Amino acid sequence: MASSSTSYNQKGFKYQVFLSFTGEDTRKTFVDHLYASLKQKGIHTFRDNEELEKGKRIDELFKAIEESRFFIIVFSKNYASSSWCLKEITKIMECQDGNQQIAYPLFYGVEPSDIRHQTGPVGRAIAKHKDNEQIKKWEKALEGAGNLVGWDLKNIANGHEAQAITKIVEEISLKLGSIHLVNDEHLIGMEQRMQALEASLGMGLKDKARMIGIKGMGGIGKTTLARAIFDQVSSHFEGSSFVADIREVSKKKGLESLQQQILSDVLKDERIVGSVNDGKRIMRTRLPYKKLLLVLDDVDDTKQLEALAGDWFKDGSRIIITTRDEKVLLSHRVNEKWIHDVDFLSDEEAIRLFSWFAFRRYIPDQGYEELAARVVHYADGLPLTIRVLGSHLCGEKEDVWRDAIKRLETIPLRETVDVLEISYNSLEDDHKEIFLDVACFLNGLSHEFAIRILESCGFHATYGLRILEHKSLVTISDGRLGMHDTVQELGKNIIRREHPHPHELNKHSRLSNTEEIVELLSDDEGTATSTCIGLMMPLVLCELSPEIIIQKLGNLKKLRYLCVLGNDSDCFPSDWKFDEMKPSFPNSLQYLIWDKYPGFSLPHTFRAKNLVGLELTESKITQLWESRERKKLKFFHLGNSNLRTLRERGERKVLDKLRFLDLKNSKVRTLDLGMTPNLERLGLEGCHDLEKIYAPAGCLKRLIYIDLRGCPWKHLWLTTSKRS
Repeated sequence: MASSSTSYNQKGFKYQVFLSFTGEDTRKTFVDHLYASLKQKGIHTFRDNEELEKGKRIDELFKAIEESRFFIIVFSKNYASSSWCLKEITKIMECQDGNQQIAYPLFYGVEPSDIRHQTGPVGRAIAKHKDNEQIKKWEKALEGAGNLVGWDLKNIANGHEAQAITKIVEEISLKLGSIHLVNDEHLIGMEQRMQALEASLGMGLKDKARMIGIKGMGGIGKTTLARAIFDQVSSHFEGSSFVADIREVSKKKGLESLQQQILSDVLKDERIVGSVNDGKRIMRTRLPYKKLLLVLDDVDDTKQLEALAGDWFKDGSRIIITTRDEKVLLSHRVNEKWIHDVDFLSDEEAIRLFSWFAFRRYIPDQGYEELAARVVHYADGLPLTIRVLGSHLCGEKEDVWRDAIKRLETIPLRETVDVLEISYNSLEDDHKEIFLDVACFLNGLSHEFAIRILESCGFHATYGLRILEHKSLVTISDGRLGMHDTVQELGKNIIRREHPHPHELNKHSRLSNTEEIVELLSDDEGTATSTCIGLMMPLVLCELSPEIIIQKLGNLKKLRYLCVLGNDSDCFPSDWKFDEMKPSFPNSLQYLIWDKYPGFSLPHTFRAKNLVGLELTESKITQLWESRERKKLKFFHLGNSNLRTLRERGERKVLDKLRFLDLKNSKVRTLDLGMTPNLERLGLEGCHDLEKIYAPAGCLKRLIYIDLRGCPWKHLWLTTSKRS
């Protein structure tokens, strides 16, 4: 059974600060002000007159000491006269270890040396006590406390108590913030990201107000990082506010409510903000006079930043903005060098985080290493998924783990999907379609190729993919399109939910799962009523006979994208007569990819009137078409094919939309570039049979790339005349 305990247990504390003092000297003066300042800062502080009823036993006081994180010992002239205080200091020094519990002496009107050596008034006060055995313990405790690092009031702010208290509270707050950072279980594995954010803050610099962006997909840890930074450094500012869930709150309560929160947090101004413009006026008037730390969490619209983070901040202020959409940051002129794209966790970081939630320690329990690795592989570095799965599996038996992991293969984690779907729902309709196409068909392909396919289907692909990239739904790296596994699963899950009856495959807009494709093509009624617009089919894995497949494809009347991959001799025997099987393609097709296409020509029933892209690499095809429409064709790739000419029998039709023509390593003999007046890229590498290229004047005015490597230059005839 996976253990829910650990050998390492971070001690929990009821109080953050314990104040030790003598009431005779400081209760109604210095300590009262110090306590009020700590309380105002949100630091939970123990003070005996607040927490212990009169007459409570000393053991209850000792319990409070044991449950406190920090001790501030206010040494004043009568401190050593109180046996109560001396018992406190003895217990404090027993507990304080310099790590979990830390004591800080504060010398108020006494010399530190008098405390360390029990001289002067401190020595005289100690001598008045009668129990010699107790006196030895007290003297040892006083000596130890006097040697600790603390504060000598006369050396802080020239002895001005108000300023000294402010400084002391800031230091305690900072120490508590650092502890929060170290011990926050949600930050496990995020240490390097914290360091990068700290560097961007530029703490201590007296520069202009600075905006820092934290962007990334849902569940990546943006809010966690922002909260940790806020807790760590907020004490260094004159005012601070953490404005959470801006996207949701602004919809429900309006931006006025968020403006009001900021004014309340940093100015303690509880006035009602009547309108967004009213709020902007107040903020512009009041905020420039305080150095502020402001966190704006989950921003998704520039209007939110215009209302909450205008040009009204004092120099040295820091505004941290978390968002899924980088465009929001750029539109608000956040400097790109201060925009942090939160990375996925590495395998090592992920296993540490998962182990903490699943086993309450930083490595898996013995016997669970392989299962933990499988879960981490599924999460693929997404902290939200790691935390949720770790919490779900904590304390469960091995058979439950295995069944839960098996379930993830077909049913995505609901908590993660809900968070990620927020980004999808924010997209325009055409960008949603692009997202679904990437999730089903285009993930991992070249960026250029993806644009080609999407444009063939009528999308503004360059802009659309950029929007998806800004929203962290796709990545574009090294010229390739990428999508996180969990985001891709979201897309496929959305497709499954498009129709009230998800098991009716003929209602799915896209299919890429082999079993589902087989089921659809096996059903005559299903193919006839199918609304499927995209199909990616690894044919070699299909259980259906090739005859059924090629005959049923024509029934998919709305199909715009067809990709058939993985054909080989196991699927189509060498003596098999493909063209005699009456293959059929729907005339709705806009992009056709068929690796190793087995026919010698395209089906005679296929008019290709909507076809924009055609890729039949390594095919047997020798003739493309017999007098049919193809006015929209832009992309043409028949590399390594048996094609010999683009012309039809005795007929020359102009392909005036064609921009990309790749015939490398094909059997082409003659090429009439007069048919392609708007061609931009031409690939003829390795065309050893090429004999003649006809290039009439002006037909190459748009050509920017041509590859003729490996062509027979000695025999190749370039001419501008058809009669040559």
